[in-house]
Amino acid sequence: MAQRLPYSEIAPAGMDIMMEMEKYTKTSAIERKIRELIKIRASQINGCAFCLNMHTTDARKMGETEQRLYCVSAWEECEFYTKAEKVALELTEHVTLIPTKRVPDELYQRVREHYDEKQYVDLILIINQINSWNRISIAMGNTATEK
Repeated sequence: MAQRLPYSEIAPAGMDIMMEMEKYTKTSAIERKIRELIKIRASQINGCAFCLNMHTTDARKMGETEQRLYCVSAWEECEFYTKAEKVALELTEHVTLIPTKRVPDELYQRVREHYDEKQYVDLILIINQINSWNRISIAMGNTATEK
């Protein structure tokens, strides 16, 4: 991976905090495939090729189909995402684009039809975590490389 500077070496304590949050999100009750779809959708919105490459690769390894990966950006028009996945993706868009979309009460209520209070908090943390990673990755000049 190419990057502007070795930020993990320069600020290891800060990166340790990021990694601790990553560990926490992996222990949540949110299904792993949904976590990856969230990461992919936020990374699409933010234009983070490095994270898109990483999370589509991870999703494929866990059995996600090419069809579902290709259509994440148009999830609303697809019948092959569950209602729980769709509402998680919608929440992802609203949180990622919070200056213009916000999180209206109506969306919160629809999310709560599929996720309990703790899961709602975990969804928000997962969405914020990938948005943070996107911003770090883009600002540090991380680039996607061919394997």
